[in-house]
Amino acid sequence: MIAPCVPVSIADPVNAAILAVSEDRVRGFLRDPLGEIARRSGVELSVVIERIAAMLRAGTIRRVRQTLLSTNLARGALVAWVVPEEKLHAAFDWMFQRDPFSGHVVIRSTDAATAASRYRLWTTVKVPQGFSMDKHCRYLCAQTGATAYKLLPARCVFALGVGHVRRRGLEPGSKADVPAEATETRLVELSDQEWRVLTALKREFAPEEIVADLWATRAAEAGVPLETFCRVAEALDRRGVIGRFSTFLEHVKPLATGEQVTRYNALFHWAVPRGREIDAGRQVGRFHIMTHAYWREAGEEFGNVNLMGVAHGTDRQWLLEHKRAIDQHLAAEGIDVSYTNVFWGGRSEIKPSEISPIEYEKWCGRQGLDPAGMR
Repeated sequence: MIAPCVPVSIADPVNAAILAVSEDRVRGFLRDPLGEIARRSGVELSVVIERIAAMLRAGTIRRVRQTLLSTNLARGALVAWVVPEEKLHAAFDWMFQRDPFSGHVVIRSTDAATAASRYRLWTTVKVPQGFSMDKHCRYLCAQTGATAYKLLPARCVFALGVGHVRRRGLEPGSKADVPAEATETRLVELSDQEWRVLTALKREFAPEEIVADLWATRAAEAGVPLETFCRVAEALDRRGVIGRFSTFLEHVKPLATGEQVTRYNALFHWAVPRGREIDAGRQVGRFHIMTHAYWREAGEEFGNVNLMGVAHGTDRQWLLEHKRAIDQHLAAEGIDVSYTNVFWGGRSEIKPSEISPIEYEKWCGRQGLDPAGMR
């Protein structure tokens, strides 16, 4: 039970200070991530532990975990699906509940009707190394009634970090002093020991696991000494497969406290001249409102879009003002935009995507599929 004296609201100033750091500011693997949150938030470690555990029990925080840069561990893509309207919500449910390799599942609509507007269901899909993304998506079509899909793999990443609390009240146009870094996606092969460490590392924390010596039980789970666990994790971090240690809030749904962190989820599309994708992406990624920004090639049906980014907020017009500021900045930088659109998120669910080849084979068995036929 949660002690009644421990506040669990995001409006509480101590919780807000913790969340402003813990949502997306703790990058890479750290031996003491909770201590880093305490240091950067100015809140004592014992209080950080108490508050994160209490918010997790209460449902204010929906999960605590070490994230991975899974684009470097498994073939992945944003996938846009055409689904008959009468099957749309059933398809949403199937992908969220029964496909562990689908992460974000969102039903979207657009303000401007285009050829791409028929793509109402959007998901992220990651298929472990050695298996086919196309075959996996064709199987999902057969199970859900989807009639078409478009794979939109990320060629480059410019922004990745969902910090809702610290983004509240951002002035439109707020941006970093320098362009964002461009991170290319590339697959990294791992040893059996590295997979064991990574599997233990990425598992979500239960409230009772939020303790000062955070990684001791995970090292035991991986079957290695704590020092070995940390050294392997640090080496994986240097190889570009570790994301951030993060406390996740709900994107759209109300929290257990009744508070709503965001109301609107906007997927921005831009088509910029060929050869300017990285220049433009670094400019878009420098804007503080952007939680995600990628170079993705969408093709003619999508107006030849090659830059996509996501922003969240409680006010629709406020988000459009942020986009307007980005559009004006691109123009000022001499980057022409031949097409742009906004896909608004409606119903949405999020879960971590499974990336283990072993788990993929097990899933194939449960579905009655021959894993060899999915390669």
